[in-house]
Amino acid sequence: MADIPHNDAWSDAHVPHPGHAVTAPSGEHLVDSDLRPALAVLPDLGGLSLANLPAIRDTLARTPPLDPPVGLTVERVWLPSGADGPAISGLLHRPASAGPHPAILNLHGGGFVAGTAEREDGAMRALAVALNAVILTIDYRLAPETPYPGALYDAVAALRWLHDQTDTLTIDRARIAVRGVSAGGGLAAGLALHARDHHGPAIAFLSLVYPMLDDRTGPHPVAGTYVWPIAANRFAWSSYLAGIEPVPVYAAPARAQDLAGLPPTFIAAGAIDLFADEDIAFAQALMRSGVPTELHVYPGAYHGFTLITRAAVAQRFEHDSLDAFRRALVAS
Repeated sequence: MADIPHNDAWSDAHVPHPGHAVTAPSGEHLVDSDLRPALAVLPDLGGLSLANLPAIRDTLARTPPLDPPVGLTVERVWLPSGADGPAISGLLHRPASAGPHPAILNLHGGGFVAGTAEREDGAMRALAVALNAVILTIDYRLAPETPYPGALYDAVAALRWLHDQTDTLTIDRARIAVRGVSAGGGLAAGLALHARDHHGPAIAFLSLVYPMLDDRTGPHPVAGTYVWPIAANRFAWSSYLAGIEPVPVYAAPARAQDLAGLPPTFIAAGAIDLFADEDIAFAQALMRSGVPTELHVYPGAYHGFTLITRAAVAQRFEHDSLDAFRRALVAS
């Protein structure tokens, strides 16, 4: 049984999506057996473009109804921007118990061009209860309307806000972590580099779930067949970077030459995810830089596999992720 159930919308056959379902080429034998049934209903993002981006955003924003939260409060909050931008919307999860609590800044996925805080509400409720933690998920600005560094500035402002609100939110300032999924994982790594280079705010722990780290990633002979193929990746990076040269390390953390001084880091990747090679390489670079690093690569897992909560491989990930959080943030 999974410790932290994720929003399982993608694995339900009734969920509508634009375009065609993912097809099943000859490489399907590489897919974990529990993940194969979902291939028929997962959205095919290979044709991601400006024309269908609104429909993709709408699909990825849909969430199932949730019961009233138990043991915590969930509220919409508005944060001041750190760079003269608009106010930042966020979803705040707060335990009902007395603090001080650990805290997590959660950055959603969506290729820098889609995704919402609301979509991760269910998963963050469970994580907040499991860790007795305050969790803030922000709706950072999306590309192409707002290219880099808009999302980074929003993440920096959110991290500063958590540090500034430690008394109000009963947060232990020494136990503030950052979690990111997919593009949110790349944003989380960029935020950690920015915090290191600009003297904070401090990050105690970094959790990167199949992070999107490298704009140079090209086709792969095996990985990237499902959900997030190379065509979608190129569209997303071009939207986010908008032609900026040279590409900053805060935008594409895989370009960083020195990762020394980053917080202890947990990285999870699927073995047939397009990002597998770049995630493994980033973990190796962290280790060479002396950063305590935990890397998990899950055989047969494609991008987004954690959403298929009934799959045993997704449940293994949940166990590994929660265990890492507990060791990093929960006082003994």
